[in-house]
Amino acid sequence: MDFSRIRMNSARGRVNLVTRENLMTPGEAVSDWNPPEFAELTARIQKARANGRPVILSMGAHVIKNGLSRYLIALMKDGFVTHIASNGAGSIHDFELCWLGGTSEDVPTALEDGSFGMWEETCSWMNEALKEGADAGIGYGEALARYMDKYPERFPYTADCVLYQAYKLGISATYHIALGTDIIHQSPNADFGAIGQTGGVDFHTFCESVSKLDGGVFLNFGSSVIGPEVFLKALSVARNLGYPTYDITTANFDLVALGDTRANIGGDNPLYYYRPRKNIVNRPTSRGGAGWHFTVDHKVSVPCLYARLTEVCVGYF
Repeated sequence: MDFSRIRMNSARGRVNLVTRENLMTPGEAVSDWNPPEFAELTARIQKARANGRPVILSMGAHVIKNGLSRYLIALMKDGFVTHIASNGAGSIHDFELCWLGGTSEDVPTALEDGSFGMWEETCSWMNEALKEGADAGIGYGEALARYMDKYPERFPYTADCVLYQAYKLGISATYHIALGTDIIHQSPNADFGAIGQTGGVDFHTFCESVSKLDGGVFLNFGSSVIGPEVFLKALSVARNLGYPTYDITTANFDLVALGDTRANIGGDNPLYYYRPRKNIVNRPTSRGGAGWHFTVDHKVSVPCLYARLTEVCVGYF
């Protein structure tokens, strides 16, 4: 396939389903959702941070698309989250909100004529940033943030950009990429060597954070494949190298109802193939700690997490 013949379009003037006007702001009224297990989870996060242990927040792209960027930034700024991890789509929606003020095109319509994802600025700038990052030997997330610093005139909304604010706070924001899943991979200027190299650096960074998880907490919001799989491999790396990572707390937040996550189920049950059930809730905590699954919308869980933590952890950090 000759990608040089692909027709790209400017995203300026594009209709976006998510805009900065959709962003939720900490301090607004939140749900009273607070099941007993969630209260225990927030207490464990409190204890982890009081003891200087990490809290890693992994997420799918819909956390950004649900307008929760400001909550994620607040969780980092207030000392509750020490590492952000996501997939390629998570980086793209964050990047587009930062330069365009909107993201999430109407996929069904755009797919009909092959214009889906063919956005000149997003694809060119992100791929350019990753090439520069590969040349500098840095990771995917840091490469995007440095690029924003290099061209501030292109990015007027860095205050609401999760990866940029993480960079400014000295917090790792890592992105774990599956080749061919992201719109920037469709671009004529996609450099898969650079994408792979910067993604590899981020995986090493993620492994380092996971290696410190004894007494810490791993949270996953809505990533059903990439997040759980990357976490399991990083945990294996950490334990292979002799890092104690057994007293850990894990929690998965999603719309999927799992019932009793402790019950043994076989391959005849579709839930057996839902990766977070095994890779986040059960397997990592088989020798200690605790794991939970919460069936809840991100627009409820993330604001409630921040609200409960600020209620019980004021003055801790």
